[in-house]
Amino acid sequence: MYESYVLDKAYFVKVIEDLAAIVEEQRDYLTGLDSAIGDGDHGLNLSIGFREVSKNLSEWQKENLTILFKKIGMALLGKVGGSAGPLYGSLFMKMGEPAGGKDVVDFNEFCNMLKAGIEAVEMRGKAVVGEKTMVDALRPALDALTKAVEDGVAPKIAFEKMLDSAKAGRESTIPLIAKKGRAMRLGERAIGHVDPGSASSCIILEMFYKNMPQ
Repeated sequence: MYESYVLDKAYFVKVIEDLAAIVEEQRDYLTGLDSAIGDGDHGLNLSIGFREVSKNLSEWQKENLTILFKKIGMALLGKVGGSAGPLYGSLFMKMGEPAGGKDVVDFNEFCNMLKAGIEAVEMRGKAVVGEKTMVDALRPALDALTKAVEDGVAPKIAFEKMLDSAKAGRESTIPLIAKKGRAMRLGERAIGHVDPGSASSCIILEMFYKNMPQ
């Protein structure tokens, strides 16, 4: 089943186009979340990064998936300020590696791409679940996807389970005291606020989900 479910380069390009658009649309929302517990620039920084991606995407999409994702990641690394740049830069750069220089991947390969990207975020940020970071959304999401694949769940339903777990992880950050980043200095004052990185992580995963074929 998973070998016959394929995602081509056009799918990934559409995901990135939609992601750039939704980041622009949600810029003030993400910045508002960050204003409560951080530097107040998360949405603005992501917007700057994805504008750079959008500007170059028509040229980059001529490349295979590995190089495409590397270029996207490098653009985010270079243009997105704060901790989000290195983290999302690592996510996209590492996601491209399991694609193995191809233009089309099957669902198993896509899952490996996500696994590589999320593990890169964990390694780069040295974060674990419960520290009020994007990992609170990404790790439960990856675990849910892994479980769904082990159970033989249909691809889009498996990804729906992943997204549901990411959103639950996002909400789980509300009662937490931050253990990483700027929010850490607030102590208990960070309680009651959604972590902005967990929110933007959900936005990214949702764009992959929405564009998936049935």
